[in-house]
Amino acid sequence: MAVETKIDPIWAWQPFTPSDSQPWDRSLAAHLYRRAGFGADLQLLDEAVAQSPHDVVDELIALNLETSDFRAVADSLAQTLLAGGDPMKLSAAWVYRLLFTPAQLLEKTTLFWHGHFATGADKVKDSAMMWRQNQLLRRHALGDFQALAQAIAKDPAMLIYLDSTSNRKSHPNENFARELMELFCLGEGHYSETDVVELARCFTGWEIRRDRFRKNRYQHDEGEKSILGKRGAFDGEQAVEIVVGRDDMPRFICRKLARYFIADELELTDDLIEIPAATMRENNLQIAPVLKLMLSSNLFFSAHARARKIKSPVELVIGMLRGLNGTTNSQLVARGLRDIGQGLFYPPNVKGWDGGRAWINSSTVLGRANLFEKLLSDEDTKFDGRSLTQSLADHDIHDADHAIDHFEHCLMAVPINPATRRQLNVQFGSLGKDPEKNYRRLLHAVCSLPEFQLA
Repeated sequence: MAVETKIDPIWAWQPFTPSDSQPWDRSLAAHLYRRAGFGADLQLLDEAVAQSPHDVVDELIALNLETSDFRAVADSLAQTLLAGGDPMKLSAAWVYRLLFTPAQLLEKTTLFWHGHFATGADKVKDSAMMWRQNQLLRRHALGDFQALAQAIAKDPAMLIYLDSTSNRKSHPNENFARELMELFCLGEGHYSETDVVELARCFTGWEIRRDRFRKNRYQHDEGEKSILGKRGAFDGEQAVEIVVGRDDMPRFICRKLARYFIADELELTDDLIEIPAATMRENNLQIAPVLKLMLSSNLFFSAHARARKIKSPVELVIGMLRGLNGTTNSQLVARGLRDIGQGLFYPPNVKGWDGGRAWINSSTVLGRANLFEKLLSDEDTKFDGRSLTQSLADHDIHDADHAIDHFEHCLMAVPINPATRRQLNVQFGSLGKDPEKNYRRLLHAVCSLPEFQLA
């Protein structure tokens, strides 16, 4: 389908209404779950289709907290892994949440903030500190951006990552001040080098003692500062408030949210992004209303957005498992994600992951296929709690052609090319007599297709 390059902002952000030419069906519901979460099995897709798209989005937004039962199990697993003190093993605790959380949008947005306020365990060696930051991001993920920015400014893992553990008035550390404006709130070109120097003075006296944030009033510069056109004897909290309160901040955040949830390479002009930005301002910088607008919009369900993202490693692996109601070895997934470029708690640098086409190169394409081979060869990998053959039989699927249909419905943003489908069928017919191995090889082949890399 040809896609117009010029997008009318009014049309873009109006609520999507299903029509005869674009009905609300499994395909659109799967698109919504791939973006607002990681994926959905057929039962969840059929439950979604029985509702309106707006009701489904409302439910995803309303699930802004984990249930107490789920949190108890997930936190217990994390505490067990924390006892080992290895951040790599801690990654498996997050994999468990990604795979089983009923609050998919909350977890998807927590992952967004992990890439936005990127902090890496390769430098912050304390796994408990990294886990507390992860909980902080989840707590604020769909809430007040001002509160999130204030909390992350005092987060010990962030301060260690940006070398700000001991900020003295005689030697203000500029790292956090610079990233607060450049990477976290405003973007390049929206501040001066003088703003960086003056902003850094506001955070003097902020330090870490016994792994906790504290203010050392003897090391705080109480003099007058000039930041982004405002003058006063500002402290750190006031400095964050000034930066977050800039009129261009919502446009910066909404652009990043739109690239993450809607499309990798959409031209997000000021005109196009102003309506979500205005929504953020009108709702006192709350994130949830912005996501509700985006996920309910004409733009989100249009050809500008569908199959217009390259799956991140997390979306690739967790999406396959959630789409087929699969479970597996969480440690294997955690190691595999790092091998193909998205180690949880291990972003590459303070800018986080670039995303989009940067996910794909000759090395990662091979790595993606190899990771699926490992997962599908692992005896812990189950579907509906049983073998893949039994799971498919429960859906009355007993041959390759219907299995390919099933995988396409549950996993693919675009149909499988007819020639490729014929080739998959031929390959399946040439395999041995073990149906479980054959169906797993078929699934591996589907997951290795170029079409499967699109969300």
